[in-house]
Parts: sequence; structure tokens; C-alpha cells
Amino acid sequence: MEKNAEAIDAVNHPSHYNVGKIEVIDFIEDNRLNFNLGNAVKYIARCQYKLGGSKRIEDLQKAIFYLNRQIASWQKSSN
Repeated sequence: MEKNAEAIDAVNHPSHYNVGKIEVIDFIEDNRLNFNLGNAVKYIARCQYKLGGSKRIEDLQKAIFYLNRQIASWQKSSN
């Protein structure tokens, strides 16, 4: 049964999202962030815990991707 409990935790509370006092998903939901902003926060929050500099940089590049999408969306809607 313990193996099954580990699988559930990997889905519901993955360790790479569970650093600090709150989970990133709770922060995102509490602040009512949309998809783009939520993903940017998620990638920023976990990047420093990745092994290897290239994985860290990749997560920051993903965050920038979602931030750029959000900026474009707001620019489009303000015109």
C-alpha cells in the first residue's frame, strides 16, 4: 500500500511543487491567477530546485514564454 500512497502524493502533492510553507498551486488559486500567470509563477517557484543549470534556465525561459503571452493578451485587449 505504501507504494500506492507514493504514487498519489506524486500526483496530488509533487515534491518539486511542495517547498516552503505553501504549495505553489495554493498561491496561484488564492491570488486567482489566470493560466499564463499561474504557469509563470509555477516555473519561477521551482526553477532553483532543479538539478543542473540548463534545467533551471529552461524553467525561467518557460516563465518568460508565459509572461510574454500574458503581455500580448493584455496589449491586444487594450487596443
